[in-house]
Amino acid sequence: MHTRAPVVVGRDEEVRVLQQVLADAEARRGRAVFLVGEPGIGKTRLARFAAAGAFDRGMRVLRGRGSTIGPIVPFRPLAEALMSLLRAGDGPDLRELGPYQSALGRLVPEWGVEEQRQVPSVVVLAEAVLRLLAVVGRDRPCLLVLEDLHDADAETMAVVDYLVDNLDQVPAALLVTTRADPGPTLDVVRLAAQREAGVLLELGRLDERQVRRMVALCLEVDDRRVPDEVVERVWADSAGNPFVVEEILHGLVNGNLLVRGPGGWQVLGELRIGVPSALVRSIAHRTDRLGPQGRELLSAAAVLGHRFPLSVLRVVIGMDDRTMLSHLHAGVAAQLVTPDEPVPDWYAFRHPMTAEALLAQLPPPHRAELARRTADAVRRLHPDLPGEWCALVASLRLDAGQTAEAGALLAEAGRRALADGAAGSAVRLLDHAHRLLASGVDVSVRAEVLDSLLPALAEAGQFERAFALVDAVAELSAAGLDRGRRADLHARLAMVANTAGRWTDAIGHVGTARTLLGADVDDEREARLDALAAYTTMHLDEPNRIEATEFLARRAVDAAERVPLPEVGCEAWQLLGVLARERDLGEAAECFGRARALAEEHGLTIPRVHSVVRQASLAWLADGSPAELAEAREEALRVGAINLAYNVDCILGLDMVLRGHYDEAADRLARIAADTRRLQLKHLTLYVLMAQATAAAHQGRRAEMDAAIEAFDRVGGVGSQERPLCFGLARAFCALLEEDRAAAGQDLARAMAHEAETPTVYHLSGRHGMRLLLGALSGELDLDGYRAVTRSAAAGMRWNRVFARFALAVLLGRAGREAEAARAVREAREAASTFPLARNLGLRLVAEGAVADGWGEPVAWLRTAEEYFHQAGHAAVASACRGLLRQVGASVPQRRTGTDRVPRVLRALGVTVREFEVLELLAGRLGNKAIATRLHISPRTVEKHVASLITKTSQRDREALSCFAASLGPADRPW
Repeated sequence: MHTRAPVVVGRDEEVRVLQQVLADAEARRGRAVFLVGEPGIGKTRLARFAAAGAFDRGMRVLRGRGSTIGPIVPFRPLAEALMSLLRAGDGPDLRELGPYQSALGRLVPEWGVEEQRQVPSVVVLAEAVLRLLAVVGRDRPCLLVLEDLHDADAETMAVVDYLVDNLDQVPAALLVTTRADPGPTLDVVRLAAQREAGVLLELGRLDERQVRRMVALCLEVDDRRVPDEVVERVWADSAGNPFVVEEILHGLVNGNLLVRGPGGWQVLGELRIGVPSALVRSIAHRTDRLGPQGRELLSAAAVLGHRFPLSVLRVVIGMDDRTMLSHLHAGVAAQLVTPDEPVPDWYAFRHPMTAEALLAQLPPPHRAELARRTADAVRRLHPDLPGEWCALVASLRLDAGQTAEAGALLAEAGRRALADGAAGSAVRLLDHAHRLLASGVDVSVRAEVLDSLLPALAEAGQFERAFALVDAVAELSAAGLDRGRRADLHARLAMVANTAGRWTDAIGHVGTARTLLGADVDDEREARLDALAAYTTMHLDEPNRIEATEFLARRAVDAAERVPLPEVGCEAWQLLGVLARERDLGEAAECFGRARALAEEHGLTIPRVHSVVRQASLAWLADGSPAELAEAREEALRVGAINLAYNVDCILGLDMVLRGHYDEAADRLARIAADTRRLQLKHLTLYVLMAQATAAAHQGRRAEMDAAIEAFDRVGGVGSQERPLCFGLARAFCALLEEDRAAAGQDLARAMAHEAETPTVYHLSGRHGMRLLLGALSGELDLDGYRAVTRSAAAGMRWNRVFARFALAVLLGRAGREAEAARAVREAREAASTFPLARNLGLRLVAEGAVADGWGEPVAWLRTAEEYFHQAGHAAVASACRGLLRQVGASVPQRRTGTDRVPRVLRALGVTVREFEVLELLAGRLGNKAIATRLHISPRTVEKHVASLITKTSQRDREALSCFAASLGPADRPW
């Protein structure tokens, strides 16, 4: 007979779905499927069926299983699955993953890069896995099988949830198996199914007919040849659970209650199997046949978990290799255990229920003693308890009743998980340790656990739970914790409050820490507190916040140099650079340079790249050049600082908008928006939406602009630092393109109001630029007011400089200082050479002031602006330019059919369509009569057009005009 049914029974619909999922993966329509059910219901059996089907299709199969030793092992199933690529020897070229390769080093150390110093977020890691599946599946579609995720860590489930939502364009299928136990895993699975991101297959028990079929397959007979009493007994005792069916049947045959005779299978005696202990008794019967040593060996193995290493068992049991292997081979023959093929010297129980049944047979004192001996054995073999061992030994110590030791190990495992970026697992481990060590333990040990738990809660976003631990800090204080450690805990609480944006709470905890430390504070604590207070103070709504922030940051720099603390020094110098940007760009550059030099001196990779990006951003603001930003982006990608690279991407997208490269900007911003939403980078998503609103506004597309700003608000943009830009850089410009000066003024006022409510580090929202120009035109701004605003370095930033210099020209022209005003216009046009919209909108506005006050060259400026706005389709501004031209008595371009044929340079001079037609014929040296005949006009009209052309093109005579006409080639024309 077969010990296991050779085919899947009673799962026709599930088999159909799995086959369809594999076919979809081959067609690059990745899907996820979840197999959910009680232990033994057939999840693993179906997973094996799917894997076999994938192999038959030529697909690559990656398999991993949830933690089977120890309580929590972050990312274990994913790591095991991806490591199979290494074992296969034909893995992908990881260079195709770019910066995401380094993120995968968190799962497979061999894939990390030397420069990677920053632990990627779980979302970035999930994106890296998704991209790896896309690369792996390019030649051979793949199936990723993750089994037994019911006890999986929060980080693994976050990656699974991310993959489920983003597999649709990837040649890969995801198969997840989990028990139906309530918990986070089942929540993720059910929610994914509800939003139709995956297929949920809940496996029910087999009915009596299907149990008969399964028994017949195991006994290798036709369904009708199975004794009815066997089917009835097995059906009743198994309740339709396939694993229990096989175990009971195995027990019946091995116990000689069901034997094969000449006439087929026959029952001997009475079938007596207890319910619900059928499985336990079946396994107990088989382990008894292994003898006392074999039973002790497997019991010790069950204490370790579903999988177990022979090295540990050897020490726990004290057997020699020959005896131990002999018993293990007997266990394999009894269908209890099996070699764990991927890993040498490891075995696994054939089913998790086997280990549970063995543990159920152990008396509590015996189980506790086995747990203690096993923990000692692991500690002897692995003194540092690397990887999974730390959490496992903590669990064993707990089973052994050694609470203090278990708590200390859980705390260490939690710290390791936090350092690895697994915040959810860290919280579970550290919270467990905190509860275990609540009493009877030295207060300094409890403080160390709390010191680790607070940042873990912040990283996991569980802020309220963190703030609730203030009471725990008070209890430690009452229990005698020294003032320095209490101050450290309040500093931790301040960091949590900062992360949560609760600035008042943060500064309160900093104050408490300072009070506890008193006047004798050491440099290290003072540096950290000052840096923390500086960052917090910058966000407080106080009139002297900038001065206070700078004072604290400089004090942090000084203390960090004395200790030394290069990380704190880098952070403080960068903060000083941000503060200096508004008053002195040179000083800001120096601060960022100091931060960079400090990072380079101490080998701080990520702080160095942050400094490089800060320097490049400053250069872009000052000179409008994106070259350094592009280089900084490449460096961020090289070291795996993916979030920082996206930050630069956002700035480059806005740069394209300001340069008028709208199509290219739209493509780039759409790509960034998709990535930042998927990676849950909220602050960058806000920036992208602001840039998209600006792009729509600068093209006069109000509906698109409004939609982008509405999306901005929905994402959480109200109160953000980007919000003033939505009004001063987007809405105000859209209103100006509609010639609605009043609305533009209101939008700029709203931008200023938002800046007052939420201090911003962005300086392009109009205060130092467009607001100056509109104020100069309306008479609300005079030269003294202009100088007061432009003392700020922000006014010298290239985009702002365009409008500031135009504003100065208006004020100087009104004061009769025409030469200075003309120079200011030239400076504005030079600054605007890379910003076409800013240049022409500035010309249209400054010309208005020049017309009113009688200075400058308003006709030329208006014609240039009119031509630009006509071509761009901004009818209101183009019409306003023509109206001003009429007001000063200048000729106005006639916008008739054929205008687009006139070269831009001639349109700017006021050349009409008919005049251009005459000019084209002059290139062939035709006389007035010949030209008149071709154009069906009179020779006198031709003569008038020629005279007008000589004047407009500043040619000396008809001959010179003919030469000029001949010189115009296709390159001079826009069509």
